[in-house]
Amino acid sequence: MKARIIRIGNSQGLRIPKPLIEQIGLEGEVEMIVRDRALIITPRGRPRAGWGDAFRVMATRGDDRLLDAPRDTRWDEGEWEW
Repeated sequence: MKARIIRIGNSQGLRIPKPLIEQIGLEGEVEMIVRDRALIITPRGRPRAGWGDAFRVMATRGDDRLLDAPRDTRWDEGEWEW
């Protein structure tokens, strides 16, 4: 499919045909990167999308314990006083 670069004020733009937008699922904001002289436009994902499901799976597996939790030492057990 061909498209023409158009002038928009002091900038230039590209009209993306509606069928392509619907096929890709673009809406709102998008991410754009250049790779090997190609412009890649992708839907902008939500940060941390899917984290809730991942944490639920971790909890069912018992893999959700805090790894950097403080550990009691001999100083904590014997020398510490309020």
